[in-house]
Amino acid sequence: MGTPSFTPILDAARTRIGAAALEARLVQPRTPAELRAAPDDRYLSQMELRIFRAGLKHSLVDAKWPAFEEVFFGFEPRRVRAMPDEALEALLADRRLIRHWGKLKSVRDNAAAMIAVAEEHGSFGAWLADWPGTDIVGLWEALAKRFSQMGGNSGASFLRMVGKDTFVPTHSVTAAMQRWGAVATAPKSRRDRQAVQDCFNGWAAETGRPLCQLSLILAASTED
Repeated sequence: MGTPSFTPILDAARTRIGAAALEARLVQPRTPAELRAAPDDRYLSQMELRIFRAGLKHSLVDAKWPAFEEVFFGFEPRRVRAMPDEALEALLADRRLIRHWGKLKSVRDNAAAMIAVAEEHGSFGAWLADWPGTDIVGLWEALAKRFSQMGGNSGASFLRMVGKDTFVPTHSVTAAMQRWGAVATAPKSRRDRQAVQDCFNGWAAETGRPLCQLSLILAASTED
């Protein structure tokens, strides 16, 4: 399928919610310099926040996050990687936390993975900064492969949280893409995701807007 013009999509979103209201919803991604400047402990914290939020009310997880910051040493990757099994197991008795063993274990696993990425690229933020937006689905795949519990939409959601420019294939976004004739079905395979990437690349070239804004405009262009 060819990539449709983004003009009618933008017009529809403006008609539905108003031009000013639409622009107020849109976010700006961080610059490569800003991504590089963020320390790895903040990336690990946000990654785990995304993981623990999955399937739960976000406000519940957010209220508990100061306790997570405490027990995981501010998410400093090397200190977390050094935690023995006994220390992780003891957290199952801490009522301040969300006591999900798989997610708790992912903190140490992902600390080790983040250290490995930093050793290869200088820092985790540098890795994100250097990854081209024209292959953001490749970055989702790399996150899912290298990090624990980062499959599905978790990679895209995490990138949105930390400011790396990305679209997020929510139900609203994929439904809008089908409505406007950009894709035939919701993306499921690598080939499907690449087709969606190609559409976003075309729209970015057409409009000059970042992927995150295109994604939000799409979601606003049609009824759920």
